[in-house]
Amino acid sequence: MSLVNVMKDPAVREDPYPTYARLRDMGPVIPNDFGGWLLTRHADVAAVLRDNRFSSNSRHQDNFEQFVQLADAVGLTDLLDLFGRVMLFADPPDHTRLRRIAGKAFTVRAVQEMRPRIACIVDGMLDAVDDDGGTELVEALAFPLPVTVISDMLGVPTEDHEQLRAWTREAVKALDPVDDPMVLFPAAQAMREMRQYFHELVDVRRAAPGADLLSALIAAEDDGDRLSHDELLDTAILLFGAGHETTVNLISGGALNLLRHPDELDRLRQDPSLITTAVEELLRFGPPVQLTARIATVDADVAGQLITKGTEVVAMIASANRDPSVFTDPDRMDIGRTENPHIAFGGGIHHCLGAMLARIEGQEALGRLVNRHPGLALRAPEVEWKSTSTLRGPKSLDLVW
Repeated sequence: MSLVNVMKDPAVREDPYPTYARLRDMGPVIPNDFGGWLLTRHADVAAVLRDNRFSSNSRHQDNFEQFVQLADAVGLTDLLDLFGRVMLFADPPDHTRLRRIAGKAFTVRAVQEMRPRIACIVDGMLDAVDDDGGTELVEALAFPLPVTVISDMLGVPTEDHEQLRAWTREAVKALDPVDDPMVLFPAAQAMREMRQYFHELVDVRRAAPGADLLSALIAAEDDGDRLSHDELLDTAILLFGAGHETTVNLISGGALNLLRHPDELDRLRQDPSLITTAVEELLRFGPPVQLTARIATVDADVAGQLITKGTEVVAMIASANRDPSVFTDPDRMDIGRTENPHIAFGGGIHHCLGAMLARIEGQEALGRLVNRHPGLALRAPEVEWKSTSTLRGPKSLDLVW
């Protein structure tokens, strides 16, 4: 089973869920052509994401030295180094310290206090297009909302939003399974330019601290230990990218799934209090992050299959979220679903730091969009999807009302 080839198939890109169902039927652990394994079912995906014997750091991979040599030969060493340092791929104790420092800005109370500001931003963006008879949702709301929120948090000037978005769009392609390292060059260059941008912004904030997260990260200490300059830049890049890219897909993909399920859309319109469970169901039904990878740091058994030390496993999150052994009628979207242990935000030590922020942004954006426009509809049934497979969402979404 070649995951790379499967995810390149246009039919799979349009609707991957029948393929995921076939993978689950093949078994809980399926060999991948690159020598690793695919995990297809909820119990195994959830267990591996929580298991400290499995790491997200590629340095544990048994052929890592080959990656190092290849990266050095083609000029991608800095990208490989970044993947070894950034919190998303770090192991304890480094991960523990980085997350504890960054997490101070994402407490439940701090994020809940942002809801009125988020609601105000949503209203302003919808006000701007209300009289147009429709809009392209990604550009009008799904992208600018989370970018504005995370930029406000980090202290990124408004005039820089579009440039950072362009860099992020390229950078996230490095998260996809690839069989040709040459496709990583644009991602690596985008990372370098983002790094230089935040290097300059950090210098500005060191000289004149503000009431923003970047200034707080510069000043933050954990048991007397501050973030190094490299750690500060890595964390800023991660928070900016992760702080908006997945939420863009939640809002645009969530709106699309509601429109493709008009009974559920009408149900939400009739009972706006369902927005909380609706967003959880949209996260389960069409998760913005489709898959993630882990590497065994010791020999481990998963569903009866020996995973040897240094072997990669790909946790198929979107497949796990449709597992019929966990979810009743999993291919039916039910915005009132109350038993919903989806794993759209991952699990274990790498559970999404901004999960609550993403939930609130999704609730405010989708709830207000639906309530404002009783005639909301797709301009055309065909939708073009983004080219990435790890992160999934519409490239654009034209709406009328």
